[in-house]
Parts: sequence; structure tokens; C-alpha cells
Amino acid sequence: MASLAVTVKGQVTLKRDLLQHLGIQPGERVDLEKLPGGELRVKAARPTGTIDGFFHALDGKAKLEKPLSIEDMNNVAAAGWAGKLAGK
Repeated sequence: MASLAVTVKGQVTLKRDLLQHLGIQPGERVDLEKLPGGELRVKAARPTGTIDGFFHALDGKAKLEKPLSIEDMNNVAAAGWAGKLAGK
């Protein structure tokens, strides 16, 4: 079990091996869930989208910098299956 020190500001720093275990890269976020008995559950925050958001990107209702190409759509789908954000 890892033990972490709390700073004066109430912050903790997760050690590299813990971040690797969670699959978290620099700049990504973590989710914390409060559990009974003063415990926390820590897991990698994975962005979620909706199927409506995807369809609106295709039908033009979503404001995109440029239209999605077939390659862009394939990348989004592949990243979603891998549980990663596209472009990362």
C-alpha cells in the first residue's frame, strides 16, 4: 500500500507507478469517489460523449472548426474503442 504526505495546501502527489497503474498521462485528470468509512476510490477520468454529440458533428448542428473527414471519424471510433481521447 502506498502512503502519501499531505501538503499544507491539502494536496497529495501520486507517485509515478500509481499513475502508470491507472493509465494516466501528464495533464489528464482523475476521478475520486467517496466511499463509506472514509475511503476514496481513485480512477482515471475518461471523457465521455454522447451519441447525439457524434451525430450532430455529422449533421452540422455541432460547431466544429472543420468538417470531420472519414479518417477523423475512424480515429474517433478507434480511440473510443481503446478508451482514449482522440488525438492523444
